[in-house]
Amino acid sequence: MLLWLLRGLFIAIVLGVALAAFSTFADAQEGRFWPGIRAAMIILATGALVLFTDLWERNKQITTLSALYFGLLLGLLLGWLISMAMAEFIKAWLEEKAAEPVIITTRVFVTVVCCYITISTLLQTKDEFRFIIPYVEFAKQVKGGKPLVLDTSVIIDGRIADLCDTRIIDSKLIVTRFVLQELQGIADSSDKLKRNRGRRGLDILKKLQGNPKIELEMQEGRTPEADAKARVDERLVLFAKSVGGRVVTNDFNLNKIAQLQGVDVINLNEVANALKTVALPGEGMTIRIVKPGDQPGQGVGYLDDGTMVVVEQGRAHIGAEVGLTVTSVLQTPAGRMIFGRVDPVKPGGPAPGTGEARALDK
Repeated sequence: MLLWLLRGLFIAIVLGVALAAFSTFADAQEGRFWPGIRAAMIILATGALVLFTDLWERNKQITTLSALYFGLLLGLLLGWLISMAMAEFIKAWLEEKAAEPVIITTRVFVTVVCCYITISTLLQTKDEFRFIIPYVEFAKQVKGGKPLVLDTSVIIDGRIADLCDTRIIDSKLIVTRFVLQELQGIADSSDKLKRNRGRRGLDILKKLQGNPKIELEMQEGRTPEADAKARVDERLVLFAKSVGGRVVTNDFNLNKIAQLQGVDVINLNEVANALKTVALPGEGMTIRIVKPGDQPGQGVGYLDDGTMVVVEQGRAHIGAEVGLTVTSVLQTPAGRMIFGRVDPVKPGGPAPGTGEARALDK
């Protein structure tokens, strides 16, 4: 609200200055209104350009503004010093009347060149340098934690959208253009399965864009080190390294590549495993055995979250819910596995609806 009040005040001031310029340059007695109209139009056009630039570029960074400011100051200073030195040589070579226009032209040209070079250099290196003035430091801008750079796999997976709804993520999410292009390529695939996955990813991305709880930003993702023809994984890691962010992925290989490059990685599979229910040895639980295990006599069941439970001597109870005692818990890269044995006190019974159950009922 305060920002819109400031913009309204700016518009009022521009209109007032334009009206004053019209009154100053126009001569109503002689009927010369064109000079006043021209001055007012110039002021209005300048104000409109400033306001349009402000509305167009909403996500302004203090590093960019400081680079423009210091680059302009440094360029004007260098241009003035160099043009002063060149003016003396021009005066020595040409006569005074002929040297004056040459000196003016040289000063303007040298100053423009110096401003361009200094501003361009600082804009390209604003993240590597800090512009320090007394008590004020313009450092690399970081909102909250490190920005999270999303991989194609994690967008298609969809769990990132549910995670954002919990408000646990307060960092900025970044989706690069080459990841978006890869997602569009998958959505346009002739393979029905890939096409459905790609369309799901686009739907998840649209959901993230409409989520007011997070900040999602689309970026080009260009880095000097990465070739345009490089693989998406390589470009993603280099981009995350350049912005000081973390890669969010489900891809095991990308996880390893990022770690080799010194880039932090958040693997949603590891996050999901860390949030699964913890079972301690000696605890009891009830599980439905659905299939035989790899070893003789073993039965296999699953918890509601998909955790595999291997039951010793559970093959005889396939299709039934049995009580078991946890003997050990094994954590693997693929997930958590729980091992247990049938509780003799609560062995369970045949599954409801089976012939054996109906015979017992009779």
